[in-house]
Amino acid sequence: MKRSVLTRYRVMAYVTAVMLLVLCTCMVFKYGFDTGEGLTLVVSQIHGVLYIIYLIFAFDLGSKAKWPMGKLLWVLISGTIPTAAFFVERKVVREIEPLVADGSPVTVKA
Repeated sequence: MKRSVLTRYRVMAYVTAVMLLVLCTCMVFKYGFDTGEGLTLVVSQIHGVLYIIYLIFAFDLGSKAKWPMGKLLWVLISGTIPTAAFFVERKVVREIEPLVADGSPVTVKA
């Protein structure tokens, strides 16, 4: 597996998690303090698009790592639970890191 597959997943996991926390903060202001309705709409749409990209990259990583369906679903859903993506990303990286090709050339004997 290429390192770029893992890197794409890691970047989107962090971006999605941060945007979800921003969205939760906006929701608190919208419903708790009755302010920021326009900002909440914009942040929710941005998070939605980023979450779709996260789903694609996480599915790509899971299919290349040959994860069972339950694990793949947990990784996909972690982008919807505030702070869960941070913890799931660390666990996934620890598991996938040994599977990633290190980029060094492999010598083949004829």
